[in-house]
Amino acid sequence: MQNSIQPELHAESSGLTFQNAFAALPPAFYTRLMPTPLPAPYLVAVSASAAALVGLSAEQVARPELLAILTGNQIAPGSQPLSAVYSGHQFGVWAGQLGDGRAILLGDVVSGNGTLEVQLKGAGKTPYSRMGDGRAVLRSSIREFLCSEAMAALGIPTTRALCITGSDQTVVRETAETAAVVTRLAPSFIRFGSFEHWYYGQRHDQLKLLADTVIAQSFPELAALEQPYAALLSEVTRRTAHMIAHWQAVGFMHGVMNTDNMSILGLTLDYGPFGFMEAFDAKHICNHTDQQGRYSYAMQPQIGEWNCYALGQALLPLIDDVETTKAALAVYQPAFAEHFQSLLRAKLGLQTEQADDTTLSDALFAILQASHVDFTLFFRSLGNFTVEPSTDAHSPAAEAEHTLRDLFIDRDAFDAWAVQYRARLRQENSQDQPRKLAMDQINPKYVLRNYLAQQAIEKAEQKDFSEVATLLQILQHPFDEQPEYERYAELPPDWAQHLEVSCSS
Repeated sequence: MQNSIQPELHAESSGLTFQNAFAALPPAFYTRLMPTPLPAPYLVAVSASAAALVGLSAEQVARPELLAILTGNQIAPGSQPLSAVYSGHQFGVWAGQLGDGRAILLGDVVSGNGTLEVQLKGAGKTPYSRMGDGRAVLRSSIREFLCSEAMAALGIPTTRALCITGSDQTVVRETAETAAVVTRLAPSFIRFGSFEHWYYGQRHDQLKLLADTVIAQSFPELAALEQPYAALLSEVTRRTAHMIAHWQAVGFMHGVMNTDNMSILGLTLDYGPFGFMEAFDAKHICNHTDQQGRYSYAMQPQIGEWNCYALGQALLPLIDDVETTKAALAVYQPAFAEHFQSLLRAKLGLQTEQADDTTLSDALFAILQASHVDFTLFFRSLGNFTVEPSTDAHSPAAEAEHTLRDLFIDRDAFDAWAVQYRARLRQENSQDQPRKLAMDQINPKYVLRNYLAQQAIEKAEQKDFSEVATLLQILQHPFDEQPEYERYAELPPDWAQHLEVSCSS
């Protein structure tokens, strides 16, 4: 059993050489500390595509010397481990100082894909752990690993997950579980709450330094503008609106959209009680802890804007003008609406923009709601819809439309909508085959349904990681047919309705 941090490895043996730009900030921004070694770590899973971002292969990640670094048991050259301080609004209430309670930044790696920070989640207690043990459990680590990589494959801005290492060390949550560490990658893990921390602490010099650092590292084109901080707010607001439009279009629900979980780069950050919409319900709450429904599917766009206003409030001392700040925030609603409608048109296979597009999509969501139709299955099946109904009841086209129609309890409502949809397709002389090909590239066949994650978790708890690997393979190609994995695209079983995820997930 390993119980102490091992000395630094030589760069050539680890495969990773770190620097740490965040450590160049003053000590008030973080606490330097060493990860807590994980006893007898073993590899659970690795994402080859994430590894490639930092110039590694999956085989290199699996090597004991590198796995030790990515678990927190050894320190790589140039690494200056630290945990960042930040604050935030949680469920709309100011929570004060928070910080990396179970995350430790190893540093950043320069590769052909730019600079990426490497962060360990679950690597032990930090000064910001708030009575916690700083550990992550295997269950939540598998969920974050798979969803991070699934979202990337869906084309949604996200942090990435390089690998999971596990251990037999016991961690007590609602029950006794085993510990794990997930290694995360992102250009930056700075959050809205990082700015709120200095604003509410009335430390405007630190606020300015943080803003200048973010601009220099991530938005250098803004530095020369007359109002660089307003431009920063506008850009972050626009990115956030686009990210949430992507969430809505694929049926993803984050579950904990606190300001400390909002990325300054517009990346999906901190996967906890997330979920993908199954039986459509706009009011669906994927987080069992969220009793008031603040972070329901329907509320996500509004909460995204609320969070941007919280960031705008924090940046106000730098912008120094309320109207300019409001103008920067005003980009949110049109950016969200334009991007969401563009994604919806693509999901419906529409090539042109028409004045009544929102009428068509609103009518669709109304019938999806009334019949609680499976979100992913419906949109994928819609690609088989034909402009002209088949006169042969036994033709593949007719059977495909019957299958689509049978997803609805109220089939008459679907028939009425189908008349509108056909008329819209005819209006732009839509061709069935090209439209299906285009729709299949935006409407995924495979998403990380909660029951699929649960099945993988249950096997992994028995040291069988094969299902994690299988799901990763499937989810990295969400738009492909993959006939050998057809069952992973089917409606969830009845028992899946009883699964619950909470803030501890």
